[in-house]
Amino acid sequence: MADSVRGTFQDPGRPLADRVTDLLSRLTLPEKVALLHQHQAPVPRLGVGPFRTGTEALHGVAWLGEATVFPQSVGLGSSWDPELVRRVGAAVGDEVRGLHHKDPAGVGLNVWAPVVNPLRDPRWGRNEEGYAEDPWLTGVLGGAYARGLRGDDPRYLRTAPTLKHFLGYNNETERHLTSSDLPPRVLHEYELPAFREPIASGAAVAVMASYNLVNGRPTHLSPLLADELRTWTADDVLVVGDAYACSNLAGEQGYLSDHAAAFAAALRAGVDCFTEDATATLERLHEALERGLLTGSDVDAAAGHILAVRFRLGEFDPEGPNPYAATTAEVVNCVEHQRLAREAARSSVVLLKNSDAVLPLAQDGTIAVLGPLADTVLADWYSGTLPYAVTARAGLADRLGEQNVRTAEGVDRVRLRTATGTVLAGDGPDGAPLRVGETTTGLAAGFDLLDWGGGTITLRAAANRRYVRADENGVLVNDRPEPGEWVVRETFEPIRHRDAVVLRHLASNRYVAAGPDGVLRADAATEDTATAFTLELAEDGVAAAAALARDADVALVLLGNHPMVAGRETEDRIDLALPPRQEALLRAVRAANPRTVLVLTSSYPYAVGWAQEHLPALVWSAHGGQEFGAALADVLLGETPDGEPVEPTGRLPQTWYRGADELPDLLDYDIIGSDATYLYFRGRPLYPFGHGLGYTRFEHHDLRLSAEQAAPGEQVEVSVDVVNVGERPGTEVVQFYTRQRRSRDKQPLRQLRGFRRVRLAPGERATVTMPLRVDDLAFYDVVGERPVVEAARHSILAGRSCTDITATATLTVHGEVLPERRAGGDALRAASRDGEFGTALTDEGPQRGDAVVALRDGAWLAFDRVDFGAGGHRITAATAAAGPGARIEVRLDEPLSGPVAAVLDVPATAGRHDWIEVAAPLAGATGRRDLYLVFPSAGARLSGVRFSPVG
Repeated sequence: MADSVRGTFQDPGRPLADRVTDLLSRLTLPEKVALLHQHQAPVPRLGVGPFRTGTEALHGVAWLGEATVFPQSVGLGSSWDPELVRRVGAAVGDEVRGLHHKDPAGVGLNVWAPVVNPLRDPRWGRNEEGYAEDPWLTGVLGGAYARGLRGDDPRYLRTAPTLKHFLGYNNETERHLTSSDLPPRVLHEYELPAFREPIASGAAVAVMASYNLVNGRPTHLSPLLADELRTWTADDVLVVGDAYACSNLAGEQGYLSDHAAAFAAALRAGVDCFTEDATATLERLHEALERGLLTGSDVDAAAGHILAVRFRLGEFDPEGPNPYAATTAEVVNCVEHQRLAREAARSSVVLLKNSDAVLPLAQDGTIAVLGPLADTVLADWYSGTLPYAVTARAGLADRLGEQNVRTAEGVDRVRLRTATGTVLAGDGPDGAPLRVGETTTGLAAGFDLLDWGGGTITLRAAANRRYVRADENGVLVNDRPEPGEWVVRETFEPIRHRDAVVLRHLASNRYVAAGPDGVLRADAATEDTATAFTLELAEDGVAAAAALARDADVALVLLGNHPMVAGRETEDRIDLALPPRQEALLRAVRAANPRTVLVLTSSYPYAVGWAQEHLPALVWSAHGGQEFGAALADVLLGETPDGEPVEPTGRLPQTWYRGADELPDLLDYDIIGSDATYLYFRGRPLYPFGHGLGYTRFEHHDLRLSAEQAAPGEQVEVSVDVVNVGERPGTEVVQFYTRQRRSRDKQPLRQLRGFRRVRLAPGERATVTMPLRVDDLAFYDVVGERPVVEAARHSILAGRSCTDITATATLTVHGEVLPERRAGGDALRAASRDGEFGTALTDEGPQRGDAVVALRDGAWLAFDRVDFGAGGHRITAATAAAGPGARIEVRLDEPLSGPVAAVLDVPATAGRHDWIEVAAPLAGATGRRDLYLVFPSAGARLSGVRFSPVG
């Protein structure tokens, strides 16, 4: 906006709140309602232009053509370098600004990034989008990326970063229908902190709600939006709905009776902007107003949050004072950003193992670069369009010469034989429908079979190197350069059927059959009606790769996932294993050449125990973007092209387990109860959280504290000496953890409190120091329902990872002595139980409150060490049950055979949110006893219990 009018919303000199209020006063109610959608209509009479939310910018600008592609977020997480991550965010923010300058209507300045869901389970399909398993580290790195997107100007935003996805979202399986059970401690200690830091620091200005439910209530109706999220900052926080999520409320979730009521409830809960069909959204909101489900004040509050962000973006100000307004599209994929992409990719590489001096590679030998990821750079759903791509093979060949780098994909080429002939593909970029034709051995009959794990394969036609897909009519066509799009139509599952193989098309869940015209279609409903294929080996890719490896000085095997296949948005992984054909390739190459290095490029961890045992070196990187191959060459060779020393400085941002059997159920969000994540995992992981090696060695000495005792509100300086005892310069990432030694409640085995990066020359020594706030040692007390610092001794740990501890010290904390639960005190909330079996958390009411429901016969809740004193208590329970009612047994000491202190008969209640109190005297409950509430039959619901004197 070029002109300003003093005293109005157009006056840059007025306070932000006054400008928002003034503009709201000039808008009609329909104009305000029109602001509550992703695509906001202009108001020409006031000079208000159109606005849209939702430019994807996860690790580069996505879906808007060519833009710099940086490493995936989990790769940025493995850098453990907040300043680098901030610089990447700033570059992405500049490219958004530049594209917006070129196309203001088509490119919005509200960006949907970063994702700050902690990486609780590595099987999550969207693992690549997060930063770390630890919530504090997630908040630090996600906040750094958001800070770069936001910019550092005190008045104007470069872009408006939106944190995704609030809250408890780590599964794609039925994601819009599943409920994440978040007990109070898990909620306050694990889930909320990752969101709090970026909001409280002002790095992010918006949040997207998630598809799932939390404790039985859809997140788009969560009271946490108001009770937590908007209390962390005095600034306006914009809350956007995920795509069509609010339609789910009265749709598949069936939580509310109709769409108008659902949209009204979401708006009142705190959702400001709906990502839905525009016409339907406006109709539903106006209907809600007409029915009295919404008021004008409700609309003003939501519209005010939206407008505050638009003002901060500079939309209503002259361009001169805004330092970001003049950014043009020339910044997109500029040389500076290309260099940053290489630096970021280099910093994300993690050296998992290195023995026998295999790495760094000698530059005077021959290298075999093998595997399905050897000569390709893969993009994910939220990647931008790659302007160019440097593959691993190309990066090494550029440094060592083409004559010294040999490559093979290690992929078998097969022919698909049927009873009547051979499947043939067309040539040319557009391919042709696959059909059964004359038996042939030419390229038209060859298909490269790529195994991506979980029983998922893709077929690439040898005739044109295009992937086979089933089009919208089910016809198989070889016309795709890569698997992709929202619905991935290029994936199949080979299924053994009698003495042949049938192919199930995964997207349509139909089987491939040859029609009367010979054309292959995915239209058969059963295996029996599918065409049976014999897979004939045309070229043995594994043998060819092994032959190259045998003649090379070193073999690099590049394995991993395709980010669009078998583990992505909408699809979780079923296990952690390498794809079987990739594992077979690795073993064959190792048999041919003992100097074999596994280079994993993946969106998530793998269980590679065999490789760890049998190979001299392993390297991991997330998919690294356009400069991946050049960056990888820098790390593997130990130097840049101009001779500057380089080493792997990445550290794992999540635990690498030995197998999926070490993980709880994917939908078990209670990390405390299930001993999950590095915080509580009691096993020995394949690679621990924080692990990463370099080409030199460091020692840590003399961990010391500025004080041996401290109290809440105080701070202790933690220092340790670090010395480079190797022969190369290098960077050490010194990690600081704490462990509370005694507690009333279960505590983490270790918890990251900070880290420091230090670069040292050989023989150089330095002291690194970290401030430790005693208040940060608090945990959530479910008895008092507040964070507390407990009186206890804490081990202060320095190390190279969460399990490789190098130095320790002890800090005595003078905190609170926590009381036990006491009968006659506050009520015991069912959701705050100390243990459970066969129950789930559910919603106490449609707006707020948590309760418990028994999912199976014999379910129970436990409350530890309840002090009943001399006894003489009556127990009163707030309960609900469907007809014909239910029974709750109150037992002491043990849930199965403990003495029964009372029996509560629960009559049938009218609805799931209709609660009734039932009471009974307690028999034999004296002293401190463990209390169990046992549900003999499934379906009973409990909000809480309280105690009162008998009589």
